[in-house]
Amino acid sequence: MFTCMTSSPEETGHLAELVGQKIREGTVLCLEGDLGAGKTLFVQSLAHTLGVEGDVTSPTFNLMNVYEGICRIYHFDLYRLETEEELEDIGFYEYTEEPEGIVVIEWPNKFPESLPEDYIEVRIRKLGENSNERQIDFSSIGAKNQEFIKELEEFVNTGH
Repeated sequence: MFTCMTSSPEETGHLAELVGQKIREGTVLCLEGDLGAGKTLFVQSLAHTLGVEGDVTSPTFNLMNVYEGICRIYHFDLYRLETEEELEDIGFYEYTEEPEGIVVIEWPNKFPESLPEDYIEVRIRKLGENSNERQIDFSSIGAKNQEFIKELEEFVNTGH
């Protein structure tokens, strides 16, 4: 695990761009954070780094958006779901068990037992009620992404 601090939306976006430069196809990225923490901003910056043109929005009502870029990005928002059966209805497991492209999941903590065995957790926390400061923790859940987390930490810390 490693932690980054940002002090503005631009810095948070830049951090996501760095992740986008290093992320690999087949990765599941779970974004945790309160409403307004910056999850959608993070996905927007990541997606644009991966060549997505046009709007990148939170799929709160659609439940899933698909973006075309260098690789396909499947963006889930589980906020409005109530039961695990709804995950089946939207094909969640088809995308997360053997991911092609990159899978991004907002609000993964609603169904922690339904997440894949291996994923990268990105926890975004606001520091202060009216602050733009964020603490962003990256960790590998499962063994698959352990090396990637180390590489990402080194890349981010070298000031790219």
